[in-house]
Amino acid sequence: MKPPKFDYHAPKTVDEALALLTRYDGEAKILAGGQSLMPLLNFRLSRPAALVDLNRIPTLAYIKEVDGSVRFGAMTRQRAIEFSPVVAKRLPLLTEATRWVGHLPIRTRGTIGGSIAHADPSAEYPAVLTALDGEVVARGPKGERVLKPRDFFQTYLTTNLAADEILTEVRLPATPAGAGFAFEEFSRRHGDFAIIGIAAVIVREGSRCTMARLATAGAGPIPVRLRAAEEILEREGLGDEAIARAAAKAQELVQPDGDIHASADYRRHLTGVLTGRAVKRALTKVAR
Repeated sequence: MKPPKFDYHAPKTVDEALALLTRYDGEAKILAGGQSLMPLLNFRLSRPAALVDLNRIPTLAYIKEVDGSVRFGAMTRQRAIEFSPVVAKRLPLLTEATRWVGHLPIRTRGTIGGSIAHADPSAEYPAVLTALDGEVVARGPKGERVLKPRDFFQTYLTTNLAADEILTEVRLPATPAGAGFAFEEFSRRHGDFAIIGIAAVIVREGSRCTMARLATAGAGPIPVRLRAAEEILEREGLGDEAIARAAAKAQELVQPDGDIHASADYRRHLTGVLTGRAVKRALTKVAR
């Protein structure tokens, strides 16, 4: 199919892009990697008056360490993240999650900001952002806002971004050396959207768990932080029984919807299975 008619703009600065969004008063769409937007246009599920293409704004693509965190320009390609030595060392969970994203052509065009702003709850990057309790920076005519995942994600494909704002940066706290990490995902075929995914980071001292971070993909309208399951690990340790109890609690915490790919009960069951699997594998994969 062919997309509907629209105006096309390729600004060279963020200020130019913001001015265009203001001009179209909510009727423009931002084009980042286009891996989600272009199919929506071709099926005419989205009919914007204009596209504002961010691909010619060089200041929106970077990876840098700042004060114990790694910051990403919103237009940083997933392929750049996949092979970044900085990300591999400081955010190995993100490196692992990136390898689950679609296929090579998708990762070559797709961006970290585009994936998070699109807010598909089955996507890997929103789950990682939630597990690590990172931040996104939104810039609009009135200045910048810094948002945590709980304030950013609202429901399916919906965020707290205003129509005249652009997500400009993603900030993720660096993983402590020695922490364990894992991203477990189940899909019908590699590259398909996750039926369920689990992001896990575990910090241990001997048999004790001093910090656990668990978050879901595909288990509801937004990524879910499994706090009660984390608390079990932090309270009871990392033995098989504690991990089993945490996995069972994770299953109780989610309220997924059913669809043509999986029933709600099956997604709930998978949440428990993959939580246990992710925690156990995190104990074998240690950040450098």
